[in-house]
Amino acid sequence: MYYAKRGSLTHTVKSSLSVPQPDGNPMAVEIRSSRKGTSSTSTDRFGFLNFYICCFLSLSSSSSSSSLVVAASPSPSPSQQLIISRFQQYLQINTAHPNPNYQEAADFILSQAKSLSLESETLDFVNGKPLVLLKWPGKNPHLPSILLNSHTDVVPAEHHKWSHPPFDAHIDDHDGRIYARGSQDMKCVGLQYLEAIRKLKSSGFEPTRTVYLSFVPDEEIGGHDGAEKLADSDIFNKKMNVGIMLDEGLASPNQNYRVFYGERCPWWLVIKASGAPGHGSKLYDNSALENLLKSIEIIRRFRASQFDLVKAGLKAEGEVVSVNTVFLKAGTPSPTGFVMNLQPSEAEAGFDIRVPPTADPASLERRIAEEWAPVSRNMTFEFKQKASVYDKFGKPILSATNSSNPWWALLEGAIKKANGKIGKPEIFPAATDARYFRERGLPAIGFSPMANTPILLHDHNEFLSKDEYLKGIDIYESIISAYASYIGDMKDGASREEL
Repeated sequence: MYYAKRGSLTHTVKSSLSVPQPDGNPMAVEIRSSRKGTSSTSTDRFGFLNFYICCFLSLSSSSSSSSLVVAASPSPSPSQQLIISRFQQYLQINTAHPNPNYQEAADFILSQAKSLSLESETLDFVNGKPLVLLKWPGKNPHLPSILLNSHTDVVPAEHHKWSHPPFDAHIDDHDGRIYARGSQDMKCVGLQYLEAIRKLKSSGFEPTRTVYLSFVPDEEIGGHDGAEKLADSDIFNKKMNVGIMLDEGLASPNQNYRVFYGERCPWWLVIKASGAPGHGSKLYDNSALENLLKSIEIIRRFRASQFDLVKAGLKAEGEVVSVNTVFLKAGTPSPTGFVMNLQPSEAEAGFDIRVPPTADPASLERRIAEEWAPVSRNMTFEFKQKASVYDKFGKPILSATNSSNPWWALLEGAIKKANGKIGKPEIFPAATDARYFRERGLPAIGFSPMANTPILLHDHNEFLSKDEYLKGIDIYESIISAYASYIGDMKDGASREEL
């Protein structure tokens, strides 16, 4: 209520404010002021100030309800500020291709390991690409261990297209977003592993199973000099005795975390067409470019048929075969560009194909040979990369997502215990380092705890909010605790999934 009597300069302001209390019930707070005077300028100003306060409160309350509810997010505690600061330090190390600063990243990880009293080792499978392996010994070294994998490299960023420099790790004061290349893919997960272990150690937790953490290079360009080398090494196959491996996932725009039990396999295909050269004015059949364009149209129709399944909601992106043209190469170069009156004798196109482990690879290969690059049209093809959809036992590279896989059940329970929710298990649409371990028959799960976050990996203005990052640490604390405490079935001959 506002009341003002000009003659005596009496101003009365009364309003109520509803403030949430710890018990959930709002508390009414009365703001009241009354001043009297005859000619005091300060008193008059005070009255008008109260008038404006009253108007603000009245407008605010009328726009929502009869009371104004004020909710302020708490400031990070000193310990949380240190956690965020360490994350920023890691993000500020420029590990973007083509010249990633791997050594600085490795030194940072080693310094964190030292502060946590973790055993550490640097593996140099390839010169200039250090792989850091950390170990938290368990009380029972005979049980299969846990491997927490993350990669240290990131993709390049177009600096001029970012709101903030991509390696400043700028924090927006308004919404707490941390802008940096690698904030989602996947420096967040690597540091969340370490921060979760920091919390577990401070609580006095001792793991029953040994926990390994691998910080690998090279993932963004195929992982051949990083995770693949580790998976092929004697240290992995003869010493580590890994029973379950965790790797990266994707952000989720909604409240449910995304969890991946498999991934599409990359097939990088190059198709070459040949034909007789000729004058640019001449019309004739089966020129190189004509043959290639026919194939591109056939491939386009196949791509559309797969994409339609996704658009209709019949399949998820990871469940269809995706095909995208990545380069076209033809023409005869000249000092000013290309010779414009000469039809070339060769033409090429490159395609990035992603094959889900549920697909029939033999059928797809026949399609390529018979429809996309048939010999009858003077065409050939080769794979620059062709990952198998089967593991070494001839089974589709998938990890079970039911009660037959205790690791899956433990993950579900741990996330729920930490007040998280997960959606339907998915096949990862691209490739990750997890494939090198699944190929060897190991169960592997892709999981990045980022809910309520747009998918911005490899995009401009990649970010992760402080709150989501901190929540992810709690999630991984719960997962590591559950995995490292699990005894499992100790019977002879038990599979790694059973253990």
